[in-house]
Parts: sequence; C-alpha cells; structure tokens
Amino acid sequence: MNSLLRTCQTPFRPAQREACTSERSLNGTRRIGWSIRSGVGRWRRLMVSATMGTESGLQKGIAEFYDESSGIWEDIWGDHMHHGFYDPNLLASVSDHRSAQIRMIEEALSFAGISEDLLKRPKSLVDVGCGIGGSSRYLARKFGAQCQGITLSPIQAQRAQALAASQGLADSVSFQVADALEQPFPDGQFDLVWSMESGEHMPDKTKFVSELARVAAPGATIILVTWCHRDLSPSEESLKPDEKKLLNKICDAYYLPAWCSTADYVKLLQSLSLQDIKAADWSEYVAPFWPAVIRSALTWKGFTSLFRTGWKTIKGALAMPLMMEGYNKNLIKFAIITCRKPE
Repeated sequence: MNSLLRTCQTPFRPAQREACTSERSLNGTRRIGWSIRSGVGRWRRLMVSATMGTESGLQKGIAEFYDESSGIWEDIWGDHMHHGFYDPNLLASVSDHRSAQIRMIEEALSFAGISEDLLKRPKSLVDVGCGIGGSSRYLARKFGAQCQGITLSPIQAQRAQALAASQGLADSVSFQVADALEQPFPDGQFDLVWSMESGEHMPDKTKFVSELARVAAPGATIILVTWCHRDLSPSEESLKPDEKKLLNKICDAYYLPAWCSTADYVKLLQSLSLQDIKAADWSEYVAPFWPAVIRSALTWKGFTSLFRTGWKTIKGALAMPLMMEGYNKNLIKFAIITCRKPE
C-alpha cells in the first residue's frame, strides 16, 4: 500500500506527470526555454510555470484567481460556484442554470445515499473548497446541521460569512481560510465531508483524499465531485501528446496541478480501506454548462465585469472554449466519487 500512495502523489502513472508539468532539471527547478522570438507570450508562460513550480506558489495563484473572479461570478451566476446538472434530452434555458446548480447538489446527495431521516441525516459538515459558501449554506439549511467551509481565498471566506449572516445562518455556518491538504480540524469530526469541484486544484491527490478521510467521523460519507481526465485503457501508459497539450493550456489558465482519472481516485479510496465506493461520469449531465458560461461572458455585463477585474480572470475566460474542447473530445470528465468511512 505504501508504494501505491507514493506513486499516486504525482499521481498514479509516472508518464501522467507530463499533463501539467514542464521538464525538470536535476536540482528540481523547471527547464523552460527562452528565445527573443517568443516575446511576451513565452515570458508569460515562464512566469506562470515558475509560480506553479512550488505548492505555495500554486496556492497563491489559486487564492488570487478566486479573490479576483468570485465577485463577477456571483454577480452573473449567483453563489453556487460549480456546474449545474441538466437533463441531456432537454434544451436548457438561461433561467434554468441556477436551478441546475441546486440540482447538482441534490443529485450528489442522492447518489451518495444521504438520508433525510431526522435520526440519520448528517449533523456536522465540512465543505472543502467552499467558494462563497453556496453549498455550505444550502446543506446547513437542508439538514439543520452545523457546517464549516474552508477556502484558500480570503475574499471568498469573508463574502461567504457575510452571506451567511444576511441569511440568518451565522450560528450554523462558518468559514475560514485554510489548506485542504492540512485541514484545521481534529480527526473524525464530520458526518458528511463535501468537496464540490475543488479536487482538481490539489497538487497532492493522496494527501487530499487522506485528509478527507481523516476528518470524516466513523460511518461518515465522503462526496467528491471533481474534474478528471479520461481513464486510460489497459494498453495505455499515459495520455496522448495532444491531450497533454490541451490539459497544459487549461492548467495554466485555472491554476491546476497534474490531473488524474476517476479510476485513480477510486484506487486511492480503496488504499485507505474506505467502503461503499461508487463513481460515475456525469459529463453528459453538465454539457450545457460551459456554453452557458461563455454566453454570459459575451454579454455587455460580462464584458464590462471582466475588464474591471484583472488578467487572471480574463485568462480564465479566454480558456473556457478549451474546457468545451476537452469535454467534446472525451478527454475531460466530470466525475462524482462517493464512499463511507468504516464505523
């Protein structure tokens, strides 16, 4: 098991490290070519790669990205900073998108088998990568539970707390700036461990999953919804070069470390002896999401909001078609993985 855990830190297959990393020299620093002809574009890539070369640099980039972009997202899309869940057989209307984000939460709870029975429902929750607290407040209200949310973004934490207070939830929901890889909670504290689209930002998937399991109480459920790359076939050692190239571009835009597959997450959960492990590909149910985000960015309100923010947010907006390309090529998968901690 130890060898499995060591391998997955990068994550599983050594060749997969290439998905979001540059070649490294013997002393651990990145070797990045430079030429005068490459101009400003190459210099920008140099700076992004250098920043993402350390875990602290990656965390700083993530925090600044969400500090900068959360306001525009809330203004246009509301307080749920995640995909919606759609009926793939129906054309989604603009008014349906916010309700689709609520459906995503409900579908995840249903998939995990979370009971609404008064005696069985979760009483304490943690929202890992909480954004501005949309899921935290929804779950706390739904279950009458205590919920704690963590994020790397100080602006998100402040806004989440303000929204909780304005909605009368200040006594049941709290938020703080904290690292998901070193959560500030004791072992076995929470009945439900919730991570909605934050796993893709974690540079050490083994440590991430281990922390989710550590803070879960005996018998607690863990719900992990995250972006993954496609599972590799038995004959493949790594993704194809063009697939790695596309993921690299997305990594640079959204401050992502190496991707892994749904199968990799399942193996990690198995290595920790977690039970009732289930996984599904929900890519078809989120298909309308990125086209809708792009349409919202192309409105006058979207344009003016973007230019009031900064380069990180603009860079993220320019990368949105790359996410659509990844989904269309079946390279990017929207995965849900759930499990239960043994009692």
